[in-house]
Amino acid sequence: MTRVRRGYTARKRRTKIRLFASTFRGAHSRLTRTITQQKMRALVSSHRDRGRQKRDFRRLWITRINAVTRENKVSYSYSRFIHNLYKGQMLLNRKILAQIAISNKNCLYMISNKIFKESVK
Repeated sequence: MTRVRRGYTARKRRTKIRLFASTFRGAHSRLTRTITQQKMRALVSSHRDRGRQKRDFRRLWITRINAVTRENKVSYSYSRFIHNLYKGQMLLNRKILAQIAISNKNCLYMISNKIFKESVK
């Protein structure tokens, strides 16, 4: 069997991995074995935290909407506000509602009053 010279292929593979880990500190950016371990760990963390980020932002939006709704007794509670929103068939998601709550509270009050009047009927 002939000898296979793997210099180019192996070097290409290692440099590709090194480019990924170039911003890591210490041996995690210098030693090939630790680089591969850190790469796997980083990819696992990024995959996990993408889901966690969605959860965290949803919690933040809910907290912001709840704070504004309770501030001036818009519709007494967040859950009742969202329930009336769905009953009134107003298709506004929590992200948009949170932005409205921060930037323009009067607009949120107008939305909630309109929904609240329709739910009472």
